[in-house]
Amino acid sequence: MGSELPTRDQILRRLATHLDDDSLRRIFPGHPPGAIRDLLLDHPPAPAPEAVPAASATQERQPAQTAAGPCRLFTDGASRGNPGQAGAGAVLMDERGKELAARSVYLGVCTNNVAEYKALLVGLEEALLRGCAQVAIFLDSELIVRQVQGRYKVRNETLLPLFHQVRDRLARFEAWSIAHVPRAQNARADQLANQGIDRKNG
Repeated sequence: MGSELPTRDQILRRLATHLDDDSLRRIFPGHPPGAIRDLLLDHPPAPAPEAVPAASATQERQPAQTAAGPCRLFTDGASRGNPGQAGAGAVLMDERGKELAARSVYLGVCTNNVAEYKALLVGLEEALLRGCAQVAIFLDSELIVRQVQGRYKVRNETLLPLFHQVRDRLARFEAWSIAHVPRAQNARADQLANQGIDRKNG
C-alpha cells in the first residue's frame, strides 16, 4: 500500500514554500505572488505529523525549530552571469547564535540584485514561520540594504515589486533592522546560495 495522502493544509503550505513568484503569477494571474503566498501560509498547520520531505534538486531545508524572541538573519543571492543561473541562501539564528534554519534555493535565471531580494524574502518567510518576533538582518549587498532602509530610492522596475514584498513582510515583525556586512561575515549564506545553483546544475 502507498503512504497516506497529505492533508489539504500540508499541500497548501508546501505550495507556498516551493513555488517561485513566476509560477504563482502563472497560476494566479493578476495577483501579487507575495499576497498569494501569504494567503497559503495563513492556513494553520495540519494536526497530523508531517514527514520531513527529502531534499529536492532545487531546495534544501532543515527540520523546524522555533524562536519566540529576537532572531538574526543572514541572506545572500548569487547569479552566475548577471543575469544568469541564480540561487538564494538564508541562515536564521536565535539571539544566542544557535542556527534555527538554513535555506538553499535555486532561483532560475535572474540578476544579482533580483537574487539578493529573493534571498531576503526566503529568509523573512523562514523567520515568520519560526515565530521570530524581532529580526536583525545582515546582507553584503549595500545597495539592497540602503534601499530597504529608505536611503536609496528603488528605480528599477524589476526590483520594485520585490522591494514592496520585503517591506510588507517586515511590517509583520514587532521590530526589525537591516545592516550591511562584509562578504567574509556572510560566508554561510553565500555558500548556501551557490549550493542552490550547483544542485540545479547537477
